[in-house]
Amino acid sequence: MRRLAPVLVVVAVLVGLWYLACVPMNIKLGLSMAERQGAVVHPEGNAARRDMPAVALAIGNPAYWGQSWSQQKPRLPAPHQVVNELWKTTMQVAPTSKRSLVFHGWVTLSATGLGFLIGSTMGILLAIGIVHSRAMDMSVMPWAIASQTIPILAIAPMIIVVLASVGLQGLVPKALISAYLSFFPVVVGMVKGLRSPSPMDLDLMRTWSATRTQTFAKLRMPASAPYLFASLKIGVASSLVGTIVAELPAGGGQGLGARLLSGSYYGQTVQIWAALFATAILAAGLVSLIGAIERNVLKRMGLA
Repeated sequence: MRRLAPVLVVVAVLVGLWYLACVPMNIKLGLSMAERQGAVVHPEGNAARRDMPAVALAIGNPAYWGQSWSQQKPRLPAPHQVVNELWKTTMQVAPTSKRSLVFHGWVTLSATGLGFLIGSTMGILLAIGIVHSRAMDMSVMPWAIASQTIPILAIAPMIIVVLASVGLQGLVPKALISAYLSFFPVVVGMVKGLRSPSPMDLDLMRTWSATRTQTFAKLRMPASAPYLFASLKIGVASSLVGTIVAELPAGGGQGLGARLLSGSYYGQTVQIWAALFATAILAAGLVSLIGAIERNVLKRMGLA
């Protein structure tokens, strides 16, 4: 309970600040609604309200704060509105319905899982080649770094169009874009881990006449495990981001990215925030899964 108390205090403060921020963000909508219903809101009318800062309006009209937390299409939805939307779209609709965040989350998770598998495998193999080959270190590593300077928002539509022209649609293009973002952290972390053994340890392996393969299996690979899992946590989060970006131009109405896009089209800010929280929950779950595997593996290796 002592460990949980600080977390609850931080959460309570953040929620309180969120509710407070909703008032100036939504106060003009609340005042306009009240005026349409015939209430006298401001003695100088609409023109004065439009010119006044939102904070001044909020301070001058405390009676209408409650309406800032219950707008149908608010600029900033209140926490209870987001929680209610999450509940409705996960528990009150069938998981196979396109209105269900479970359905959209599964679509996003499928592409993320495949992309993460491709990206992490490619990253590990590249790291092994970079560590054991100076030519790859001098040639591949700079290109890997340069690849991350290209904005994913710029190349994602091009990848979708090119792959669609050769008949690849749906899961595969999204997975490839996901892999594009996830492989780099794995490469960097794995290279650092494989190079972590000290010169003394490497000299000791040579003293024992160990081959390069034996040195890799018995020394380099075990030493790289903590670095690998740290990079996998970053990689899986990046993979999810890549999937969300890929779903914006090619989601086909499916996936959390498509859910975000449809919400922005129709001004459904509550839907957008619910999809954002669903994405955050999914990312936290994936990182926690990697963390659980890490603890188990390191414990078996005697490193934890």
